[in-house]
Amino acid sequence: MRLPQTISVLTGIALVLPAGLSSAQGWRQYASAADNFQIHAPGEFEVTEIDYPSEYGAVFPARVYSYDDGANRYSVTVVDYTDSRAIHAARPNRTEADLDFYWEVDVRASVAYAATNLRNRGGDVTYDAYHYVDRVEGHQLQISNDDGSRTFAAIYLHDSRLYISEATVAPGAPPPGMFQQSLEFTDAAGNPIRYDHYAEAIKVRDPDVSPDASPAIRSGIR
Repeated sequence: MRLPQTISVLTGIALVLPAGLSSAQGWRQYASAADNFQIHAPGEFEVTEIDYPSEYGAVFPARVYSYDDGANRYSVTVVDYTDSRAIHAARPNRTEADLDFYWEVDVRASVAYAATNLRNRGGDVTYDAYHYVDRVEGHQLQISNDDGSRTFAAIYLHDSRLYISEATVAPGAPPPGMFQQSLEFTDAAGNPIRYDHYAEAIKVRDPDVSPDASPAIRSGIR
């Protein structure tokens, strides 16, 4: 099932707009071959390259796809963690406390870290839970901002890229369901990707860790 359990929180207003109204507002499917995703957006995205600081002190290349429509703002930020190992090895702020596998932890923890950054912006978090798109796991938040606007955000990690979609709508505006629920990940040919199962969730025990090993080793801190 593609639609998430949050459908009870989101109204279906944006999803059932008449075709004429949708066209008049400029809604279209936007596809990025560079970052392997597509999404329905209300206009043409402006693309900006940025540096994205990670939880563990590394800086990663990222692109922000954004569109402003008056008081409404839509964006997809894509952070490229592909070279995480090399970037962590080369970062000048490494200390003796930094372990060799922190590059991997930085990638795996990127969804949780992005969610924390969204919460720290302020406002009242009204929804905060696990989410998925085509069985790509992630997290979703809804935030009522101090100025009365609302932010609908979703975060996913796929093929070493972190995707952060955000839509902030004016006070009283309907939820941006068309934008929020249309994100898809694509292959090199631009075709949507969908996974059938969660094989990666099956953990494999490390045969080199004996029952007599110290708690630190058994917990993976080496």
